[in-house]
Amino acid sequence: MLITRETDYALRILRALADGKLLNSAAICEQEALPQHFTYKILKKLNKAGVIRILRGVEGGCQLTADLKMLSLYDLISITEGQRAISSCMEANFQCQWQQKFGSRCQIHQNLQVIQNSLDQQLKTYSIYDMLFKEKSC
Repeated sequence: MLITRETDYALRILRALADGKLLNSAAICEQEALPQHFTYKILKKLNKAGVIRILRGVEGGCQLTADLKMLSLYDLISITEGQRAISSCMEANFQCQWQQKFGSRCQIHQNLQVIQNSLDQQLKTYSIYDMLFKEKSC
């Protein structure tokens, strides 16, 4: 699982909306140096997930509705990318040819599952608020 451009842009959109003000997509794009066509696609996903609300019309725009302290990086990745796995064999309906041929669990799959679980847990520990506004030391 990698942080894709879409998730990166979603983080920037949330940064622009973090103060609770109503902003139109053009203002968000200007403030965060984002491409308009891609931004609107992400705004629709955030709206559908209940993270923001989109108000239509001349006085419309976008407004944050979620508590960024309660929204994790894992949640945001799930909203923008869907459930992303580190390997295709981690995906729900994957048919492992090795397992089918030899009839036992693949050791590679088992080890990747441990890594996937660890990564998912780590991503769940970072709130969007922390990602945007708290400095972490290495």
